Amino acid sequence: MSSDARALPARGWVTDKLFLGLSLTDYLKSLLTPGTIIAGLIMAVGIPVIIYRFAYGLGAATNLSQTNPWGIWIGFDMLAGVALAAGGYTLATSVYIFGLKEYHPIVRPAILTGFLGYLFAVLGLTADLGRPWNLPVPLFISWGGPSVMFEIAWCVVLYLTVLFLEFLPPVFEWLGWKKALSLANKTTIGLTVFGVILSTLHQSSLGGLFLMAPTKLHPLWYSPFIPAYFFISSIAAGLAMVIVESGLSHRAFKSRVDHHVDVDKLVVGLARGASIVLFCYFFVKLQGVADGDRWHLLGTGYGLWFLVEIVGFVLVPSMLFAWGARNRRVTLIRWTAAWTVLGIIVNRLNVSVIALNWNAADRYVPSWMEVTLSLTLITIGISSFRWIVNRMPVLNEHEITGRHHA
Repeated sequence: MSSDARALPARGWVTDKLFLGLSLTDYLKSLLTPGTIIAGLIMAVGIPVIIYRFAYGLGAATNLSQTNPWGIWIGFDMLAGVALAAGGYTLATSVYIFGLKEYHPIVRPAILTGFLGYLFAVLGLTADLGRPWNLPVPLFISWGGPSVMFEIAWCVVLYLTVLFLEFLPPVFEWLGWKKALSLANKTTIGLTVFGVILSTLHQSSLGGLFLMAPTKLHPLWYSPFIPAYFFISSIAAGLAMVIVESGLSHRAFKSRVDHHVDVDKLVVGLARGASIVLFCYFFVKLQGVADGDRWHLLGTGYGLWFLVEIVGFVLVPSMLFAWGARNRRVTLIRWTAAWTVLGIIVNRLNVSVIALNWNAADRYVPSWMEVTLSLTLITIGISSFRWIVNRMPVLNEHEITGRHHA
């Protein structure tokens, strides 16, 4: 800690760093906004639900069964959450490995979004586990090397750690710790490379889980290429989520953004990348249908829903991204990105819930407690993002080192 920071009295440090320079009374009054009130009401209902789930078990809080052991806590919180958090490794790779330095201003919010996304995905997974307190056993004691779940668990734990370390520079800038900041900046390239390796492994392995369910997953969604589907779509999800997050952040935190950065220009560039990735993803999905000779299934009810997914949520956004980027229609690009985010959620729920056990008599419908818990985790995640951005140099870096650092 710098000498200036040490010289501040404890109350001055708390007031400056935590209460945004306001007194405790004024700070509490500033929290009385419609957004924080709604968030507080959601958490007031959701936190007791979380306590109830751990007190009375899965059977009392969910509609899960032996036929349908995976619900929205896996499909939405984990699978969709991890995919949408992929903007961290996507942007970090673009900037620090491929040298696209113009995207540096949006790397920090992307990494923060990725870190919070993975963190709350893990919390959602913890709620889904029957005995989460036994989680350290398969990780550290009874090693399951050939297990796909074992590989995913370790990759997610390690990548969550990498994201935490990658986000330390803005924390150190906020605290004024120059030496720690200098050390953290030196690890950027190494952490990025390690993060790319881990992300490639677990994003594809999440799809690989469903290779073990050829008779349970509908033939239109089951394919030997499903690990590639998950990896490619995670890149599109990450790019789309960064576009959505940048738009919302620059609207909600106008006083904290760097107004010298042309965010619209960056969004157009991200749209070009998202268009190409979605176009590739669409044809890889068609290749899966052709490989299994499943064209005749497209005329069924599930087939029509499959077409809605790959045409409405993949091909159409790809074209809209391309047209929007060509004509610099930033508003269209942002709405297309939001539609793409919804499409990724639809895909993950299709694979893990809707098209899984598609021919079973016992169909799964989530309970209100499952929905409430997921909504509570989202609310806490958004509130955490808002708390951090309002205090730390995420949208506008502080130059305490006297130079622009990578």
